[in-house]
Formats: sequence, structure tokens, C-alpha cells
Amino acid sequence: MTQQPWTKEEFAQKLRAKGEVYHIYHPFHIAMNKGECSKEQIQGWVANRFFYQSAIPVKDAGIMANCWDMETRRKWIQRILDHDGEIGDERLGGIEAWLRLGEAVGLTRDDILSERLLLPGVKFAVGAYINFTKRASWEEAACSSLTEMFAPEIHQSRLDTWPTHYDWIDPEGFSYFQMRLNQARRDVQHGLAITLDHFETRRQQERALNILQFKLDVLWSMADAISLAYEFDRKPYSGIADQSICHKGFM
Repeated sequence: MTQQPWTKEEFAQKLRAKGEVYHIYHPFHIAMNKGECSKEQIQGWVANRFFYQSAIPVKDAGIMANCWDMETRRKWIQRILDHDGEIGDERLGGIEAWLRLGEAVGLTRDDILSERLLLPGVKFAVGAYINFTKRASWEEAACSSLTEMFAPEIHQSRLDTWPTHYDWIDPEGFSYFQMRLNQARRDVQHGLAITLDHFETRRQQERALNILQFKLDVLWSMADAISLAYEFDRKPYSGIADQSICHKGFM
């Protein structure tokens, strides 16, 4: 017997309930927000998270490439501009803001851009996300972005706790978290509307929940890799190679 679809209100509630396993609850993130992380751990997180940040506009460009709906493209392109910045004023983009966060925690731009601190586990997780958004329909790829429903909470938590716990960080580095508070809320409204309108049958709705869980898995796996390397001091190839090793580019 075919199950009846959830109402849009019920469906939205189930999507939001996925926030219970958002990476804000990962032990490493909890430790960060309690002020329990060392400078090296903060730097490791910032350097590795940058790879995810730099992949976001690539993901969004892939969604637009698969989307034949003009109105959706007109709205979605703002996400790329939010991260890449406008031509001639790139300093306002999220990627530039993250690089400034890197500088604020004591890293150089080369430390981040060279990928020498990048962990293979993080790279694999981000690669899995990019590959999914390329293969999926644009509506499914848009659904995967709904982890942004939970992002304002984690950004606000960092703004509330980091200046006190990590007073060695230049406050100008927190601009990324501040700018994403409103941007994420705006993006959620659009992405949620697409998901609620497109996934209509019960089977489709359950598919959407699984897609969102996949994205949550990506974020949790990134935190696992960073925690293993910087919290438990088990970096890849430890004891075998005297420097970080990670393949370059997407394979």
C-alpha cells in the first residue's frame, strides 16, 4: 500500500529535525565552543574547513548548470557571489573572509591555499559532496544544501564564545560568521521552498530526508578527520612521512 505523503508542514518539520545530528554536536565542535581547543587545533580546523568553503561556489555552479528554471538561477547565482565576491570587490566574498579568518588565527594564506595542512579525509568528504551535486538533479542538489537551516546557530555560537575563549584571535577574523547569519537564513527560505514543492510523494520526501542525511554525513566525516588528526594526534601517515601528504586536485 502506497503511503500518503506528509503535508508540507509535516515534511518541513522532519527536515528540520535532522538538525539533531548537525555537526555542531560533534565532540570536536563542542570542545571548540567551550574554549578547550589549542591554537594548533583551531588552525587545523580553519585550514581544512577552507577546502569546503572553496568548494561551495563550485557546487552552486553545478546546480545552476543543471537547472533550466530561469527564476531559480537568478536567485541561486547570489550564493556564488556571496562566496566569490563581486568583480573588483572580492574582499566582500566568503572565501576571502575565510582567508582572513586564517590570518586571524596565525596562518598565512599560503598555509591554506597550498593545501599542505589539508587532510585526505576532509578532501574525500568534500569530493563526495561535489560529485553528488554534479550527478543529481538540480532539485536534489538544492535539497542537500538545507544543512544551512542549522548553520546560523553554529555561527552565532562562535560569535558568542570565541572572542572570550580565544582572545588571541584577531576579532576581524570573525567577519565570515557574522556575514553568514543573514545569508544562510535567506538561502534556507529558497532551498526549502524548492524542496517542499519538488518532493511531493512520500517516496520522494523520504529520498529528500536521505539526501539531507548524506550532507550531514559529509560534515560529520570532516569533523571526524580533523578530530583524529588534531585532537588525537593521529595525522595521516604519522610515523611514515615527515610532512603532510594529500593528493592534489579532485581525482
